[in-house]
Amino acid sequence: MAENSGFGNDLVWLSVLVQRRYVQICAEHDLTSAQATLLCVIMDEPQGMGELAQALGAAKNALSGLVDRMERRGLVRRETLQHDRRTVTLSATALGKQIVGALYADVDERIAEIAGALPADERHRFAGSVARITAPVRRTSSPVPDADRLGVGD
Repeated sequence: MAENSGFGNDLVWLSVLVQRRYVQICAEHDLTSAQATLLCVIMDEPQGMGELAQALGAAKNALSGLVDRMERRGLVRRETLQHDRRTVTLSATALGKQIVGALYADVDERIAEIAGALPADERHRFAGSVARITAPVRRTSSPVPDADRLGVGD
């Protein structure tokens, strides 16, 4: 059996390392990764439920269940628009913003440990590369490019 090698293989294993660490950090904040990702998307700007479902690659009913659980915990708030009562937006509450801020700080600190084996100049280039790769995704408010496997039903 031939050993898999190459960039694709390395990216798979990097993804495994990052996801493991992300799930651990989320659990320490009493969040599933889906809950944390949703909070990250709405932290700075409320989003419509339809837009969120599309951005997260989730069915609206699965997203509604996730939002119900988060709303009961006081992390998010649903609001209807006065000019269109059918449109529901979702925003992070003060508690949700506080938790996601702490989550970001932990992710910054602990995900960086993954690149700790690299010399400082390589870590700097790696961080710049990651920022360029993720910039288009951040602009669309979707935290992952292929979000349909997010597990929004968590």
